[in-house]
Amino acid sequence: MTKEYLLFMLINGLSEGMLLFIIASGLSLVFGVLRVINFAHGSLYMIGAFVAYSLSTLLTTGSLMSFLVLLLVVPPVIAVLGFFLEVTLFRRVYREEHLLQLLLTYALVLILDDVVRVIWGGDPRNVARPELLAGSVDILGLALPTYNVFILGVGPVVAIGLWLLLYRTRSGNIIRAAVSYPDTLGALGVNVSWVMTATFMLGCWLAGLGGVLVASLASIDLGIGMQKIIECFAVVVIGGLGSVGGALLGSLIIGTGITFFQLPFGRWALIFPYLMMAVVLIVRPWGLFGRPER
Repeated sequence: MTKEYLLFMLINGLSEGMLLFIIASGLSLVFGVLRVINFAHGSLYMIGAFVAYSLSTLLTTGSLMSFLVLLLVVPPVIAVLGFFLEVTLFRRVYREEHLLQLLLTYALVLILDDVVRVIWGGDPRNVARPELLAGSVDILGLALPTYNVFILGVGPVVAIGLWLLLYRTRSGNIIRAAVSYPDTLGALGVNVSWVMTATFMLGCWLAGLGGVLVASLASIDLGIGMQKIIECFAVVVIGGLGSVGGALLGSLIIGTGITFFQLPFGRWALIFPYLMMAVVLIVRPWGLFGRPER
């Protein structure tokens, strides 16, 4: 096995990890702030991918402008869907037992999956990549897919944006205060319910963004939501609740780990996230970047 091939696998694994981070960061944010086990996050990501497909059929195929339209339109659409779900359903279970939350979100998975099946059917779909991102780029003598390199660049931009929002803005201070001191925050005149709604919408926006990106990366079908939510929960467990840095590190560990484990173990590489979760739960139950719950 040559060094060039290993480098090729590493870059592909990192790009997969960055895509996973974009999706999992939304789940980590919602999980960390709202304390809701949202299994439906994967379904929202899947809906984002299918909405991107439908919208792409109305636009010029392979156009960079069309791709930008998808990036600008689809994530807000999923955020609006998240708004209605949060106001009508999730807001009612914030202080309830985790079992009730789990039942609610799993029921939503079944409902949303059936909605997707009725609207789009069960056939795999995909979105044509823009011509500018459809070729390959030379990096260290390796011809790498331009689109994968693009995703590799989008991930850090999202991570920096989330970090700046949470730690360098007043809105971020309010979001973090809502985690530990919701009653005090409410006494200061802040509408905590709407803070949680906005946080939930941001998580859904990130799920929609991941859906747009994956629609041009691979074929999309009814199974992508459940497959990705399992990996996202692994990221949350490994990185720690609500930690952007933890979500980024956990995503890169899983993305590169699965890629390299596929070489000797084939499909058995799919158990890698579970192995990592088990190790982290034994060594550091609150995650690599998380803090013990009081």
